Amino acid sequence: MRVDSPRPHGTATGPGGPGEPSELGGPGGPGGLGGPDGPSKPDGLGGPDGQRGLAARIARSAAATGPATGARTTTDEILAWLAERRRAHGTRIRRIPFAELDGWSFQEDTGNLVHRSGRFFTVEGMRVHDADRPGAPWEQPVMRQPEVGVLGLLAKEFGGVLHFLAQAKMEPGNRGMLQLSPTVQATRSNYQRVHGGSGVRFLEFFTEPGRARPLTDTLQSEHGEWFLHKANRNIVVETADEVAEDPATEPDFRWLTLGQIGELLRLDNVVNMDTRTVLSCLPTAGEQRPSRHTDAEVSTWLGAARSRSRLRAEPVPLGRVRGWLRDERAVRRTDDGHFRVVAVAVEADGREVGRWTQPLFEPCGTGVSAFLFRHFDGVPHLLAHARAEAGLVQTVEVGPTVCHTPDGHGHHPAYADVVRAAEGARVRYAAVHSEEGGRFLHAESRCLFVSLDGVDDRDLLTPPPDHLWITPGQLGDLTARGHQVTVQARTLLAVLNSGAARLS
Repeated sequence: MRVDSPRPHGTATGPGGPGEPSELGGPGGPGGLGGPDGPSKPDGLGGPDGQRGLAARIARSAAATGPATGARTTTDEILAWLAERRRAHGTRIRRIPFAELDGWSFQEDTGNLVHRSGRFFTVEGMRVHDADRPGAPWEQPVMRQPEVGVLGLLAKEFGGVLHFLAQAKMEPGNRGMLQLSPTVQATRSNYQRVHGGSGVRFLEFFTEPGRARPLTDTLQSEHGEWFLHKANRNIVVETADEVAEDPATEPDFRWLTLGQIGELLRLDNVVNMDTRTVLSCLPTAGEQRPSRHTDAEVSTWLGAARSRSRLRAEPVPLGRVRGWLRDERAVRRTDDGHFRVVAVAVEADGREVGRWTQPLFEPCGTGVSAFLFRHFDGVPHLLAHARAEAGLVQTVEVGPTVCHTPDGHGHHPAYADVVRAAEGARVRYAAVHSEEGGRFLHAESRCLFVSLDGVDDRDLLTPPPDHLWITPGQLGDLTARGHQVTVQARTLLAVLNSGAARLS
């Protein structure tokens, strides 16, 4: 948990950040909390005292890892439930040629891969200009999905401990297919039922004003290397209603504490990317501790990095992307590096639609997302990187120290060798996590926290201009503002928020 900031993070706001009203309504609307199962007062909102109260409740949830500490079940029982749901769903995924895609086709004029409804997403081309690197612009396929999806966790207190309603959800690109998902994980096309399937369970808690009380609500980016200007709404709302309390009636949903999710985050490929990014937005309790840089200095550093960046992206037709070719089963680079665009057919029980086909991006290797950290005056600090990704709305966001994907552009991130050489007690956390399985096939990253305590290295203590030592609390402050922190850094922040790793 964070121990450095005098303010809790992730206060309830509208999707645009502080000052923008939320669509979800306020605590005074219908469905207000109360009664034996809900909190006795709306302490999650309403000024600093309420925010501190919410942060304290989240801290209690992070400390609860089993029945003895307030959880409704054990983590082993949750793992057994996930295994049972994996068997019950009987999912089948197979690669298919593009000609077998149902409803998807390549446009004759542009070569873009589109759905006949005009919804969901399109695979187009992107040309990237970088004035700071010699040579011609690079080009690649990219996903364009202008719809803002909903990634939502429903929260409720049981026995005075906050729990979160998680879903055992299959995604075709996940390693192992079924992972722990948020309560709701849906694009606008999905919840408007463009696919003609069933509705999204519990969506009303996130879309009907007054149905539940918002605890945090922000717009966040996704992978700026593979998406062009993609954003999802990350929401946590709280209810006092009786919801999914009988496993027999809702077999794909379970109530977990934050601490239990943290235990699952220590395992490979169990907690999906959407759950991780929502958890990163939660406020956590803090203590007033010194940081190397003030919040204003951190904002100035990020603003300066954005002003220096000369990375610029523009859409181009997929059929005209240079250095890539299309055959019957893939759109791939001529050297078969970076990633491929492939097609799959899916058969799955428990989804809004039982069978479908779709394109996916398939990376050609495993990524690395790692924070180096060390203590200054007893306070843990993370070495943050002002990371430029061509598809981000603001081009530059705060990322981990090292964020390496198999991009094939000849990039060798600073400090990559330090992370690669780390071993033993210096590696405070290591796990492999899947990226978004609804769009990417077997995209994985090895996520690490690596300690530099006791290392005497001037270059690390005084990093280059695009790196800065910040506290976990300052990273949380930036996350609460939306579109400031990359999805890779948010995964690592979720690891801290949930107690899966401890830096002190």
